[in-house]
Amino acid sequence: MDIRTYLNTNLLLFDGAMGTCWVQRNRDADFTCEKANLLRPESVSAIHTAYLDAGAKAIKTNTFGLNALSLGGDHALLRDAVEAGWRLACEAAEGRDAYVFADIGPIPQVEEEGPLAQYQEVLDIFLALGAKHFLFETNSGAQDLAQAAGYIKSREPEAFVLVSFAVQPDGYTREGFRGGALLEEMAACPDVDGVGLNCVSGAYHMRQLLRDVALPDTYLSAMPNAGYPVVVGDHTIYDGDPGYYALQLSELAGLGVKILGGCCGTTPEHIARAAELLKKGVPVRRVTVAPAASGEKPKPPARPNLLWDKMERGEKVFAVELDPPKNAELGKFMAGAWTLKDAGADAITIADCPIGRARMDSSLLACKLRRELGISPIPHMTCRDRNLNATKSLLLGLNVEGVDNVLVVTGDPIPTAERDEVKAVFNFNSRKLARFIADLNQAELEHPFRVYGALNLNARNFDVELRRAEQKAAFEVSGFLTQPVLTAQALENLRQARAALPEAKILGGIIPVVSYRNACFMQSEIAGITVAEEIIELYRDKSREESEELAVRISSEIARQIAPVVDGYYLMTPFLRVNLMVRIMDEIRKQ
Repeated sequence: MDIRTYLNTNLLLFDGAMGTCWVQRNRDADFTCEKANLLRPESVSAIHTAYLDAGAKAIKTNTFGLNALSLGGDHALLRDAVEAGWRLACEAAEGRDAYVFADIGPIPQVEEEGPLAQYQEVLDIFLALGAKHFLFETNSGAQDLAQAAGYIKSREPEAFVLVSFAVQPDGYTREGFRGGALLEEMAACPDVDGVGLNCVSGAYHMRQLLRDVALPDTYLSAMPNAGYPVVVGDHTIYDGDPGYYALQLSELAGLGVKILGGCCGTTPEHIARAAELLKKGVPVRRVTVAPAASGEKPKPPARPNLLWDKMERGEKVFAVELDPPKNAELGKFMAGAWTLKDAGADAITIADCPIGRARMDSSLLACKLRRELGISPIPHMTCRDRNLNATKSLLLGLNVEGVDNVLVVTGDPIPTAERDEVKAVFNFNSRKLARFIADLNQAELEHPFRVYGALNLNARNFDVELRRAEQKAAFEVSGFLTQPVLTAQALENLRQARAALPEAKILGGIIPVVSYRNACFMQSEIAGITVAEEIIELYRDKSREESEELAVRISSEIARQIAPVVDGYYLMTPFLRVNLMVRIMDEIRKQ
């Protein structure tokens, strides 16, 4: 029967997890379950058969992790393993009136290239074998999935394409996408027949995630984990009760979910209990949240964002960067901050463990400045030291504390000498973090953040840097703080950025050079800073006092040159020399 005809009058029950089930039965193996298609095919066939015997009406090929990237570019091995996985599933389903789905797991992006070419290679193998049902599962984002679905339909118009996302109980994927938005995006794709969730969440939380999803023209699917994993000895196990699991699948069916199954930790027993319960019939009911008697809860009035509001009025702002302390001594930092506020600084920016070494936390300092000084802080937030959970919890705390502006940056790498002890955590890059904050603004926050990004005017290939900035702007980055302008090329790049980013606020970077040695150090040792040779030579053999006068004169001249194309100035304080920054601000105001 055509699968769409079947789904019009039936629930479709999938199998459970191949991966965890195979590992449980083959603990002696030193290869992945996908390679078992070639090295231990009888073990794969036995699991397919067990799920079918349990009552599954659809099974997935054992090909989740097969792609050219995962196999180190071994295209011949990829073809052999996919073909074997397809054959084993088809042989198991023969005579059972069950559907076989070509199973395709997520393929990561490589640098600037998306995964479409990798998807197409796997799809070509399946299509040549006669596959007509496809499952893209455990995705954390939607990149190239619509194009992959379109590629399938261009080759096999009657194919059935199901796309499933791995969404955590809080509603977000590990890459920071909101699950509901992903489902809506894929449901709107004409080449996608069904959308849903799998993995990461247990059955109860998946039911909560889907309880208010309304996509009437799309088949909904749910394939939760068997609870949550625990570590026993050196093994990770799932001990979710099959009876409870089956009850939750029944509840999901009651919400209108037509395609059900299992992911990590589910066994043939879980599927058997679900099949038994679903045969008894499911009362179709969609759970919705009843509106409050007084209507929607009114949003609170917008909280003023003093920094942004000033730029919106066309007034130029001063944002001054102070490096956080390396230890617990906060006196100089706070004294400097008070001095800058009294001198008229509009914001203080705080780096997040610059050059990958621990300093006082930028977000905690931002909260302190907001409470005690009433100034607008801009904490830098890197993607290096926090996973998605830690990042979200920190953003929620900042929002409650009234910190309305954040600068998102990917972050410097951990210094080589410390990598054995300090591990970087890159769940996402700055563009993805910006998009995640935009989703939080829309879905959860009463007072949205203004998100800023970094713009390196000294990049060797500025065209690439500018394209990334345009992508950030598309992810709702409102403004950019630039690296310092100390060359004619940086000034030209800034003008180019202004033309390419007409809607963004740009704070032009200015860092005073305070000595000949300082100029040479910045030119040679600091990534993202380029100092013109003529500026370096001006400092040769100059005293501290003469160098400071030069710093004020050069910085104010740079400010004059960039003024027509910026919305404000981003001043970087060298060595906590706050009084120097006050002098520079005073000179700029005289222009």
